[in-house]
Order: sequence, then C-alpha cells, then structure tokens
Amino acid sequence: MQILEKSDKESEEYIIQNKIKTRFGATFVVIIIVILITAVAMTGVYFDYW
Repeated sequence: MQILEKSDKESEEYIIQNKIKTRFGATFVVIIIVILITAVAMTGVYFDYW
C-alpha cells in the first residue's frame, strides 16, 4: 500500500471496505464455519467419541 497524505482522501485504499458484498461474504464464511463445527461435533457424538 502507498503512504498517502491525509488531504488526499479520494485515493485512500482500504483492505476491508464496508460494502454489501464484503458483509455478505463475511457472514457466509461464518455460517459455513459454524455448520462445519456442528457437523464435526455431531459426528463425534454419533460415533461415541465424546
């Protein structure tokens, strides 16, 4: 990333922007991770590992 002056606000670059696609993507990833963790836990209970 470039070092920018504070007066140059038009060319500021952000790694994560507060956009609809970013929020949807982050929510989607979190939901998938929760589903995977739940599936692993249910498999452990089913096969009597816990």
